[in-house]
Amino acid sequence: MNKGTALLCVVGPTASGKSDLAIELALKYQAEIISLDASQVYRGFDIGTGKVTPEEMKGVPHHLIDCVEPDERFDAGVFVQKADQLIHEIQARSNKVIICGGTGLYLKALLQGLCEAPSVLPEIEAKLEARLDQGEAEILHTELAQVDPKAAAKIMPKDRQRISRALGVYLSHGIVLSELQAQHQFAEKRYPALILGLDPARERLNERIARRVKLMWDLGFLDEVKRLNDAGHQSALRSMGAIGYRLALSALEGEMTVAEAQEKMLYATRQYARRQRRYFNKQLPTQWIQPLAGEDKIKLEQVLPLVDAWWLE
Repeated sequence: MNKGTALLCVVGPTASGKSDLAIELALKYQAEIISLDASQVYRGFDIGTGKVTPEEMKGVPHHLIDCVEPDERFDAGVFVQKADQLIHEIQARSNKVIICGGTGLYLKALLQGLCEAPSVLPEIEAKLEARLDQGEAEILHTELAQVDPKAAAKIMPKDRQRISRALGVYLSHGIVLSELQAQHQFAEKRYPALILGLDPARERLNERIARRVKLMWDLGFLDEVKRLNDAGHQSALRSMGAIGYRLALSALEGEMTVAEAQEKMLYATRQYARRQRRYFNKQLPTQWIQPLAGEDKIKLEQVLPLVDAWWLE
């Protein structure tokens, strides 16, 4: 356990108001924000990932946004490595650290460490990637369920990265990944952290998601995807797996209408929000905060007692 740095984590489903609250907290407590978003790390993925603008940041330093190219590999291991260094640097400046975002796996890796599973053999990884590119994610998920049902139960049937990892470890070494992960639960925790989960009512959250998705398309999301595609960033890239990007590309290629792509993106975003809520609830010790009656989002005043007790006691 690294006792020198106590982290404040602002998490929850997409469109729940995480960034706004984190910025208010950072201004009050002299903190810097490390983004917990697997898609906002990519340059050029701006509108569709809901990146905060420089104006919205209000002068608060933000990290791990726009830090890699769309064709560069970025995963939980890279996140932990970079976040560790940033936490050290922020602490050296006598500032506090706020982790803000919705990628639960990255936060779990940062706080609890990565499971030391063996690497997937290159030839196995290449075969799995080829099958995924052919649209066989759900077939591979079924194959994973046959050899490692516990791992498969925790992975969505279209989660390319995690299916490839779990099945790849088994095919490469005959090792069941879920057993390694179970053993890893006893590992020492890496950082003390207060995890605040923003939990708007589902109806309110769905309304916020609908407004956000519409605004993205109004702001030029389709043009953003066209620029990425024209720059050679094709749909097979992991970065293009961010919600809506492959749908927009399909609209550009005439495989569906823009209206159809927008509707599918709205549905996918709502489904993702539900998965985020479940993940943080099951995998991390999250303290859920709901908006006050009649309010659309969580107010700063609601969380100040918890944060004061955490950082100022």
